[in-house]
Amino acid sequence: MNYVIKNAEVVNEGSIKNEDVLIKNGRIEKITSNINVKFAVTEIDATGKYLLPGVIDDQVHFREPGLTNKATIYTEAKAAVAGGTTSFMEMPNTQPPAFTQELLEDKYAIASKTSLANYSFFMGTSNDNIEEVLKTNNKKNDVCGVKVFMGSSTGNLLVDNALVLDNYPHHRDR
Repeated sequence: MNYVIKNAEVVNEGSIKNEDVLIKNGRIEKITSNINVKFAVTEIDATGKYLLPGVIDDQVHFREPGLTNKATIYTEAKAAVAGGTTSFMEMPNTQPPAFTQELLEDKYAIASKTSLANYSFFMGTSNDNIEEVLKTNNKKNDVCGVKVFMGSSTGNLLVDNALVLDNYPHHRDR
């Protein structure tokens, strides 16, 4: 569906301006004054209201895979969007942890079908998966980062072997 949000106080890029916002096929198409379109739209009068950009949550702990009886990517993304969060980056400490490229890809596949928000996932580290970690982003560039738990953690997510830590690259050209 297409929308025009009219007369909103748009908070964007360090300023507040009274503007209209055109949303076409689920994406922001245009932000400017006095938008008029020649196709079917639902018009929303936002006079006197502020329109803020969505929040990015860079450290969420969802439960899929493994504990879907508690929550799923769908249910957690739905809750995030309801609260104004439009993008999330999920930590690797699920069951099983995202220690392999295959497990990471499984999370992306689930999210591509069920997430209502933009998403990315961290690759997880352990004392014995450096080969998998070093493959991160070779196929895709949407992995938001590599998470190294160096303090107390759950399961096998703690990386406390100094020899392993010394082998993790500090900088990698990709």
